Amino acid sequence: MGTSKYNKVALAMAGLFAVFATSAAAQPFMHVGGLTTQPVGHYDFCQRMPAECQPTADASSPTELTRELWAEIINVNNVVNIAVRPRTDMEMWGIEEYWSYPVNGYGDCEDYVLEKRNRLIEQGVPASNLLITVVRQPNGDGHAVLVVHTSMGDFVLDNLEMRVLRWNETEYSFLKRQSSQHAGMWVGINDDRDILVGSVAAR
Repeated sequence: MGTSKYNKVALAMAGLFAVFATSAAAQPFMHVGGLTTQPVGHYDFCQRMPAECQPTADASSPTELTRELWAEIINVNNVVNIAVRPRTDMEMWGIEEYWSYPVNGYGDCEDYVLEKRNRLIEQGVPASNLLITVVRQPNGDGHAVLVVHTSMGDFVLDNLEMRVLRWNETEYSFLKRQSSQHAGMWVGINDDRDILVGSVAAR
């Protein structure tokens, strides 16, 4: 094993030990409510790619967070954040909301999320535990991240942050996320918060 690869694995292991050490942290899991509105961009994505928005299997339990999986989560977050360069939907497509996988190495926050989700599915993580999530940034802007629902809590993969943090360690306000039971449906998080992104009614 090369020195660089060894260092990356060692760092990932150190991060996992920190996760285990803080496993009793308050509210490691989000509290989700009932069905809510689906982001317009995701609705359009589902119309174009219906296979991505089907009922999900094995939605009853979180993914077991092993050392190997933690290292893979860290790797996927880093690789995609480095490989994809930020560009808005307006710059790429001429419209405000168009969710897609990165195109020619460019994408916005939803595109990073879709790519990370796909790569972790390829590594065997169930789609039911890889949840696109809409948040509010401290400056009030809407943003999308990927939440991995694990036995140690809900962790956030974010194109604005190289670290993988537990959801309650971030500065975001969490608004809604994909249902763990159906990739084309969304559930609310803290329903008393305002929704910032354009939405269509839940089906």
